[in-house]
Amino acid sequence: MTTSHHFTTIIIGGGPIGLACALEAEKKGIDYVILEKGCLVNSLYNYPVNMTFFSTSERLEIGGVPFVSNNPKPTRPEALEYYRRVAAANRVKLNLFEKVTSISRETNLKEPERIRYTVTTTKKVYTATHIIIATGFYDIPYLLNVPGEQLPKVTHYYKDPHFYAFEKVIVVGANNSGVDAALETWRKGAEVTMVIRESQIGERVKYWVRPDIENRIKEGSIKAYFNSCINEIREKEVDITTPAGKLTLANDWLLAMTGYQPDLDFLRRIGINLASDEIRKPQYDEATHETNVPNVYLAGVICGGMNTHRLFIENSREHAEKIAATIAARMSRNTA
Repeated sequence: MTTSHHFTTIIIGGGPIGLACALEAEKKGIDYVILEKGCLVNSLYNYPVNMTFFSTSERLEIGGVPFVSNNPKPTRPEALEYYRRVAAANRVKLNLFEKVTSISRETNLKEPERIRYTVTTTKKVYTATHIIIATGFYDIPYLLNVPGEQLPKVTHYYKDPHFYAFEKVIVVGANNSGVDAALETWRKGAEVTMVIRESQIGERVKYWVRPDIENRIKEGSIKAYFNSCINEIREKEVDITTPAGKLTLANDWLLAMTGYQPDLDFLRRIGINLASDEIRKPQYDEATHETNVPNVYLAGVICGGMNTHRLFIENSREHAEKIAATIAARMSRNTA
């Protein structure tokens, strides 16, 4: 493993908010690099191929760069192209497919300007004075924790409906990802059954999609079991529990659209305090976004802990401005 040179700031995460942090750092003359474990805007890349955003294009803009889309609500391909162009036009410094494995602190806590962190990745070892963590929440799926969940027929990530044409598909979950998967695979000829823990379609489902899924269920095109759960998954069958009792369903593929969670254990290992309740919100200063660990900042959805529906691109862009201003002020004091 090779050792790279020192950066004033290392940004962990190359999604929209990580890019926004880089653009603000550039404006402030802050030396930085982005470390991203996957491709550029990796989470957006893993969204379903035909996904349409809930937000309008101007609310997804970063760095003051206009986002022009064909319709008011942009699609996944349009977002990928927009963020790629932003990164290219601004010559954003980023290292892709390089996962951060550990962060350790080298010096005392009394002089923040002299603190140095060692950041180890799958490829190199870096040092930095400031760390910005903008890792989002799309990496760790909520598991069903049932026998057979590790079978190849089970996936927690849905991409393209064509793959499931003419197959028997079970979709677990009834929020946006589950509803989109059910409707799209059904329209490609799949025999779709939804297994839904709650008594209704999720409240956050996009308003223009809700009537579609409700009508498909009502007419019987898509079968739905409410107040139900998966018990066991086998090669060609799935056992479920319903209010009427246990059922065994013939099945080829199971799409577990159960949601995702941030890697809060990564924050804990660094020393960032997490609230003791179920939300596990990280400790940070709302004015600067600095955590209880000096010179370590949080940006984007990760700030909400397990409450991943509180922060989005549009209301996280300002995090980048606050963090860059704080780092620039400390750099100024250090050189005064």
